[in-house]
Amino acid sequence: MFTGLVREFGEVLGFQQNILTLKAKHRPKIGDSIAVNGACLTAIEIFNNGFSVELSEETQSHIALESYQGLVHIEPALRLQDRLDGHLVQGHIDGIGKIIKIIPHAIGIDFFITTNRDILALCIPKGSIAINGISLTINEVLDDSLRLTLIPHTIQNTLFGQYSVGTKVNIETDMFARMVQHFLSNKKDSNLTWEKVDRILGSY
Repeated sequence: MFTGLVREFGEVLGFQQNILTLKAKHRPKIGDSIAVNGACLTAIEIFNNGFSVELSEETQSHIALESYQGLVHIEPALRLQDRLDGHLVQGHIDGIGKIIKIIPHAIGIDFFITTNRDILALCIPKGSIAINGISLTINEVLDDSLRLTLIPHTIQNTLFGQYSVGTKVNIETDMFARMVQHFLSNKKDSNLTWEKVDRILGSY
């Protein structure tokens, strides 16, 4: 589990077959979970100035592989005693989005990201979403895209300042939105109600 708050920028040293090697200050232990551009990966090797993680075929089929070069966002897994400042992020990527428009404002920048309808169906105006591992608020859900407004602090402390129109990104929707959709679409329980959904979510 993660928060969607980037710990540092890692530098990709190599990406061959299923092994991604990163230069980073963070020192994980073998087997630790680490979010790299939002994807939860497992540390399999540690060396002096970084570590390596392994990507399964399933993971590679759901992420924007072209974003795993140069610099990437790194966040170690959340500890129980840690403060939760972003939102609960699992590191399970739903799919890929593409930046189609960037509009600067006096304070902040609007990013418009297009993606498939299955992902957009899980996007809620003013709800949470993780883009390349960064916890953000959805300002608007459009027919084929969503609009995010990033404040200067976020631009300065993430890689969003380097993104341009055409950049592909990893998207993870809010875990509770996914749960609700799953419960409501489950045909096995014809008596499912919002009260039952509320009770189930309350158990988390």
